[in-house]
Amino acid sequence: MRLHVQHETIYRYEHKVEHTVQQLRLTPRREARQRTVAWQVQTPGRRSEQVDAFGNIGHLLTVDEPHSELRVTVSGIVETLAGTGDGRMADEGGISPLVYLMPTRLTTPDDAVRALAARALPEGHGPHGTAALWDLATLVQAAVKYTPGATAVDEAADVVLARGAGVCQDHAHVFVAACRAAGLPARYVSGYLFEDALGGDVASHAWADVWLPAAPGESEGDGHGAWHGIDITHGMPAGERHARLAVGRDYLDAAPVRGVRRGGGNESLRVRVVVSNAPRVPEQSRAMPGLQQ
Repeated sequence: MRLHVQHETIYRYEHKVEHTVQQLRLTPRREARQRTVAWQVQTPGRRSEQVDAFGNIGHLLTVDEPHSELRVTVSGIVETLAGTGDGRMADEGGISPLVYLMPTRLTTPDDAVRALAARALPEGHGPHGTAALWDLATLVQAAVKYTPGATAVDEAADVVLARGAGVCQDHAHVFVAACRAAGLPARYVSGYLFEDALGGDVASHAWADVWLPAAPGESEGDGHGAWHGIDITHGMPAGERHARLAVGRDYLDAAPVRGVRRGGGNESLRVRVVVSNAPRVPEQSRAMPGLQQ
């Protein structure tokens, strides 16, 4: 599938900002199941490109001139493959999946997260299959009702689960924390979703990858020894409708835009995203509350 993406992020500030540094992860990853046909990043200031330890393509943006607005625009075409239909992906190399076993501030499990994990992934009871992953995804979706605006970007999985409300980012954090509590490497994924008839807002999206290790003598053909992309929010495998921007231990490793500034006072943030399988579609927008990143 060819996905046409337009994504604009606009920060507006109460006062002039003297200096801004932003880390952008807004360029699709180089992976076997997706290919970037065309991609353009437009920003003020200076940019330098680098690939981080997780294989994400990033840009360090620096704006030294005083400014009352920061506008970041990306657009392009990503070609995705359907894959096996169960979200399975081969390990792309780089770092060991074991890196994604380590809890972070946003994914450290408490007793409630461990109890949720144990209902689908009982630790120490043999290798887990894909059915158990979907059981866990269903439990997370039921425990955390999709509620736009219920959480902030830096809220941890245990806080989200206790509240019982959140968005795709929160579903991913709770799911990742539960998988790690059960001894399964899991990573946070940021990207885009072509929703079409799925319903909901057109927007950037978040989901999770889980590593199912192969037992001795077991092949990848049965789904082990591979990553599995799980879209918890929509209850479906991550596949050709999903374009992957970045992966990491949690949101902070894979955030599309994250940085610091000097000055400016209060800020407002507006994000406009369009994902389509055609070159031109009507633009949809989503206003977000001001956040100091």
